[in-house]
Amino acid sequence: MIDAPRLASIDEVLLVLNEVCDPEIPSLTIADLGILREIYERDGNFAVVITPTYSGCPAMQTIEDDIGSALANAGIGNYRIETRLAPAWTTDWLSESGRNKLLEVGIAPPAEATSDKRKIRSARPLIIPCPQCKSSNTERISEFGSTACKALYRCVDCREPFDYFKCI
Repeated sequence: MIDAPRLASIDEVLLVLNEVCDPEIPSLTIADLGILREIYERDGNFAVVITPTYSGCPAMQTIEDDIGSALANAGIGNYRIETRLAPAWTTDWLSESGRNKLLEVGIAPPAEATSDKRKIRSARPLIIPCPQCKSSNTERISEFGSTACKALYRCVDCREPFDYFKCI
C-alpha cells in the first residue's frame, strides 16, 4: 500500500526546497541563486515556481528532478513545478548568502546590479577582484568560463585563474 502524500504548509515546502542545490554550483541552493521564485498553494496542492538563469539552461531538468526528489523524500507529493520565463532571471536575484558562497568556492560574484542595462554594456572594463587574494589586478581571459553564465579571469598578482559570474 502506498502512503498518501502528507499535507504540508508553504513554510514546510520552502524549508525542504531551501536544501536543493544547483547542479552546476553545488555549494549554492536554488534559493541562493534566485531560481526558486515562489511557492503557493491552491486547493491543497503546491505550485513551485522556478525561473531558469537563461532559457535553454541545461540544468533545469536536473533541478526539477531534484525538487521532486526532495519533496518526495519529505513525504510531500501534492505539488507541481511551474517554469516561468518572464520576468527573465537576473543576477540581481542572487541572495547575499549566495554571493558569499560564490566567493567561498573561488567564483567572483557579479560586480554590478543589472537594473541599468546601459551600465553593463558600457565600454569601460570591469575590475573584478580576485576571489583568492582580493587583488584588483585581474584580466579577462575569455568571455565564457566553465558555463555560459561565467567568464574566465586571471589574477595578475597571484596568477590564479578564476570564474566570474557575469551580470545578466
